[in-house]
Amino acid sequence: MSALRHSSRRMARFLSPRTVPVYFARHASRIDIPFTPPPVPVLEHCPSPTCQCRPMPEGLDIEREQDISSSMASYAEQVLICSGKEDWTSRIEDEEGTDGALVRQLKGLLGQRGKFSDPYHNVMLTNSSFPPTESPTHQTARSSQKATDSRSIPVAKPGKDPAIARDQDTPDTPPASAFLLPSFQYVPSIPTESSAVEAFIKAFILPSQLHQSHDTLSREQQNILKRQPEHQRRFIGARKVDEILVLICGHGGRDERCGKLGPILRDEFEDKLQRQNVALLHDAPVAEAEVVNTEVEGYVPTARVGLVSHIGGHKWAGNVIVYIPPSFSTNPLAGKGIWYGRVGPEHVEGIVGKTILDGKVIKELFRGGISQDREILRL
Repeated sequence: MSALRHSSRRMARFLSPRTVPVYFARHASRIDIPFTPPPVPVLEHCPSPTCQCRPMPEGLDIEREQDISSSMASYAEQVLICSGKEDWTSRIEDEEGTDGALVRQLKGLLGQRGKFSDPYHNVMLTNSSFPPTESPTHQTARSSQKATDSRSIPVAKPGKDPAIARDQDTPDTPPASAFLLPSFQYVPSIPTESSAVEAFIKAFILPSQLHQSHDTLSREQQNILKRQPEHQRRFIGARKVDEILVLICGHGGRDERCGKLGPILRDEFEDKLQRQNVALLHDAPVAEAEVVNTEVEGYVPTARVGLVSHIGGHKWAGNVIVYIPPSFSTNPLAGKGIWYGRVGPEHVEGIVGKTILDGKVIKELFRGGISQDREILRL
């Protein structure tokens, strides 16, 4: 009985309200996060077309579930080589001729373990269907060559290594031409001789300001990786770019989705741009063009529409990059490159009207963007 009474007292103490643990609900403090507006004007969806557009090819395996925002390649400069071709081998460095020679040398110098390799300044090398500018020197050399015996055996120039003659400047290898973006520069004549390619990199491609991580390098090492604008004098005819550039991946040698869809989108863009009174440029880019004032009365904007080699994301075909030149000062996207994915013919009219003319980014198609100061644009 005593044992029972003692047990009852212990039970009573256990059940006493003073000993029952109390749990307090905790609520996270409310933090007001200020609204940050997007860096560019945004439109959620692409408007439906108001006129006839070309049909979408059937049977293309295009991925439509994944979020493609921020899926573009990270780069500081795109070297857009004018190859005059509409398709290429799977690896563009395997191409014969001028464009292949330039790509091989640029990759060797800028790639991993190359002389100018810089992980904080990625350079994207891309071929385009735009025709190159033919230099007067090559025209003369070509005319002279026609007058020689076609059965003669070519001899390498003095001082040139015959083993790498195809990568050096010979009458059969004319200078290359390239657009540099987002620098918005055009270099009409880039000799493929090794010292000239190095000068081209120093003059236009290397950064003007090194990343702070390079502060630990010696002054000599820093100077190697830093741009030297004085070399630009060697490249006669280099100019600013004032035309709109629409680049569409059409690399069928790499992926059939882009190979089939690219030419259709090119034709669609040309049609819709002309409907908006934008003049199309098909001839080889001119050198030393006059300064363009887009604000004068009666000004007619110009554009180039071309196919380009692999830029990443074939599964999101069609892939399109739109570059709006800085001279379009009233356009909110002036000096910027906008990457779109999953573009079909039905989107082209909307891209022309809303992005190219009005300066608005279409969010549902947006893969990313880049500004003239190399800032990556994200929504």
